Amino acid sequence: MRRSHPFILLAASLVTFGAMQAAAGEPCKPVLSLLDVRISEPRNLQRTWSGVLVADASLCSTTSGPFEIEFTRLKETAPDLRFSERFTWASGRSEVSIDMWWDEWFEDYRIAHIAACPCRG
Repeated sequence: MRRSHPFILLAASLVTFGAMQAAAGEPCKPVLSLLDVRISEPRNLQRTWSGVLVADASLCSTTSGPFEIEFTRLKETAPDLRFSERFTWASGRSEVSIDMWWDEWFEDYRIAHIAACPCRG
């Protein structure tokens, strides 16, 4: 049985396209972690949640980029609230912080939504 030229051309195009996508791979992302998370004592009816962000961007060709931390806020006079705050990571160690009212507490937090970065070539 003889195959037609259009079929062979289509098959070759699909194989080439698949190989190009495999070579491109997944988008790169830095590896982020939070250390030494703490909440300050109240001052002027506010406290500060802060932590040391460690960013391993060895796969990226950039040295900074956006990411979000998702928090769950507790408050005696209000329902629990889950929200995200946007920050910028920088290679190495840096500090991230957010102010909160004296009667609030962050029950939970997690790094979320790390933007892809251009891969190191």
